[in-house]
Amino acid sequence: MDPIALNHNSLNPNLNLLQPYPFQRLRDLFAGTTPNAAFKPINLSIGEPKHATPTLITDALVNNLAGLANYPTTLGSLALRTAISQWIARRYNLPALNPETSILPVNGSREALFAFAQVVIDRTKSNPIVISPNPFYQIYEGASFLAGATPYFLNTTPENGHAMDFEQVPAEILNRTQLVYVCSPGNPSGKVMNLAQWKTLFALSDQYGFVIAADECYAEIYFDETNPPLGALQAAHQLGRDYKNLVVFSSLSKRSNVPGMRSGFVTGDAKIIEAFTLYRTYHGCAMNPAVQAASLTAWNDGAHVIENRRLYAEKFKTVTPLLNGALEVEMPDAAFYLWAKIKNPAMTDTDFALKLYRDLNITVLPGSYLAREVNDINPGKNFIRLALVASLEECVEAANRIQSMS
Repeated sequence: MDPIALNHNSLNPNLNLLQPYPFQRLRDLFAGTTPNAAFKPINLSIGEPKHATPTLITDALVNNLAGLANYPTTLGSLALRTAISQWIARRYNLPALNPETSILPVNGSREALFAFAQVVIDRTKSNPIVISPNPFYQIYEGASFLAGATPYFLNTTPENGHAMDFEQVPAEILNRTQLVYVCSPGNPSGKVMNLAQWKTLFALSDQYGFVIAADECYAEIYFDETNPPLGALQAAHQLGRDYKNLVVFSSLSKRSNVPGMRSGFVTGDAKIIEAFTLYRTYHGCAMNPAVQAASLTAWNDGAHVIENRRLYAEKFKTVTPLLNGALEVEMPDAAFYLWAKIKNPAMTDTDFALKLYRDLNITVLPGSYLAREVNDINPGKNFIRLALVASLEECVEAANRIQSMS
C-alpha cells in the first residue's frame, strides 16, 4: 500500500511516510459494493467495546461536571494517581508504585503510545530504530516515522507462536534501537508474553539501552479469573528487577467499556515518566477533571470488570467452535479478537472480507491490513480479524452465516 502523499513543501516530510489506516483501506475495498440487504449488518471489524458503560461511571462523570470550570493539571489529581497505583498493586500483586512520581494519567493509551516516541527517540543519533510486532497496532509505525525513526518489524506467526523473536534481530539493528513496542495481550493474536520472553527482552534492553513501551490495553479481557495475563511490571518484579527503561500503557476503554471517555495511564520508570510529564505539559493534553473523577471510580471498582469478562467469555466459548468449519481458529489467551486463518488457499483475506460484506453483510478486517511485508512475507495475509464486541446474538448469527460458506 502506498504511503499518503500530501505534496506540500512546507509540511513535515515524514508525514508522507504514513500509510492509510486499516479502516480507510477497508472503506476503499468496499467502495462501490452493496451489501446483501437480506441480512442485518453485523460489524466485527473495529475493536470498539459495545457492552454498556457501567452506571457508577456515568454517574461519577455527571456528578463531577463542575470540574469543567477548572483547568486540569498535566499530572492529574493525586487521588486518581493513588487509585491507579492501588489498582496496579492489587491486580499484579506488586508493591504500590509512588503516585507522585510513577503514575501519569493520559487521554487513552492511543495518544500516549504515539506521543511517547516523540519523547524517547534521540534524533541526534544516526538512523534510530523502533522495533514493533508485525501484525501491529498502526500507531506504533506512525509514531516511529514522526519521531524521525525507522520501524523494524518482527513477524509474529503461528510458526513462532505469534511471539516476537528478539533473538533473530541482528546486532547492528539492536545497536540503533531506541524503543521497542510490545503488546501483551497481543492485537490481533491475543497471545500473552510469558516470563521467559520478558526475561529475554529485559536482558536485551540492559545490553543495548533501549526503552520498552508495553501496551497492555487488553490486559483486563481474559477468560480464567484465576489466571490473569502476566503484566510487564509483574514480570520485572518476579525477575527481581526494578522498572528501568520500562513504561507500561493501560486504559479503561476495554476494561470498563468507556472508549469515548479517553482515559488511561502510563507507569514504570520514574525518570522516563518525569520526562514524559514535561513533554505533556507543553503538549497540552491534561485529562478533563470530570473524566478524572469517573476514572477514579472505575479503577476502584472490580465488579463491573468481572461481569464484562463474563460476557466476553460466553461469546468466545460459543462462537469459536461455530467457525471451525470455515476458518482455522482457536481461543486467544486474552483480548476480544479472533485471529482466524482462511482455509481456502485460493481466496485472499481481502477477497474473503469483501465476500462476507457483499454476500452476508458482515464486516471483518483483512489481516494483511494490520501488517507490513517483511522478507516477502506479510504475516497477516490470509487471516481475518474478528472483534467479538457485538452482542452474543449478533456474534452467533455472524458465525452461523460464515459457517454457511464452508
